[in-house]
Amino acid sequence: MSPTATRKSERLLNLLIMLLVQRHYVSKERIRQILYPDSSRDGFEKMFERDKEELRSLGVPIEVGSLDPMFEDEPGYRIRPDRFALPDITLEADEAAMIGLATRVWEHARLAEATTEAVRKLRALGVPLDVSALDIAEPRLSADEPSFDVFWEATQERCPVEFDYRRPGETAAQRRHLQPWGVVRYSGRWYAVGFDTDRGEERVFRLSRVQGEARRKGRPGSYDVPPGTDVRDVARRLAPEPTTERAVVLVRAGAGHALRRDAESISTGVPGPDDATGWDRLVVSHGGPGLADDLLSYGPDVCVEEPAGLRERVVARLRAAVEEAR
Repeated sequence: MSPTATRKSERLLNLLIMLLVQRHYVSKERIRQILYPDSSRDGFEKMFERDKEELRSLGVPIEVGSLDPMFEDEPGYRIRPDRFALPDITLEADEAAMIGLATRVWEHARLAEATTEAVRKLRALGVPLDVSALDIAEPRLSADEPSFDVFWEATQERCPVEFDYRRPGETAAQRRHLQPWGVVRYSGRWYAVGFDTDRGEERVFRLSRVQGEARRKGRPGSYDVPPGTDVRDVARRLAPEPTTERAVVLVRAGAGHALRRDAESISTGVPGPDDATGWDRLVVSHGGPGLADDLLSYGPDVCVEEPAGLRERVVARLRAAVEEAR
């Protein structure tokens, strides 16, 4: 990753953590002093606005409120842990995801390293951290598509990408060229969103259908993202319509916080596959084909009861992983 992209990812990660782990609104001046100390007033205002909008585009609910109920002239900012749920992502992005926030949450080594460093720096600056707020980022999200880093870094640097792409039903891949605007998780899949220079219009490409190695092709900063673009909205408009799958799963007590937040029902203290901890039974619904992947990301903390087809897919994935590791 280039130094520019790294600095931006680190800055976004620091801002996300600072607003998430404090219990009260944080003033803009306090944010400037700690996270943007070398910026001029005008430079800070522009950079802070861009950073807020980028985090919001990743699904981060940044709230604006009054620091003092008696005075409404100075706004403050915060992220309420009870409202912060990662969109259907597992990262929305590298340090984009940055959204990833806690070392134990991210299995992507680069994210784990960046998050640890962000927490260390904030502590060194004397920022009081309630690191328990980071627990809400579970499940363990992963960006395991081989081309993920190329598209993510190209998004940060505004650099065109060239890649071979195979559409459903086609046997041969076609060479494509994209000015990526963002990388998003939608309906259980990772998509690159941007302007297709071959077709002359906005398009989305599922990363799992990229064949071979994606390559940056062009100069950094050679294009701009249209003002007001919401890449998640573009993905919702252009990606295949999601289907909903319903499942009954056993979840180890104290685990699966994201599953619990969205569960239709929860039955506590039920028999589970082992006696190491207690177990709860959850009824969950999931849009898109990625439910098996999401449940597998919890490892031994989740066990699928039904439907049988989903359980069979999970078991097949586990067996394939064991065979590959031999």
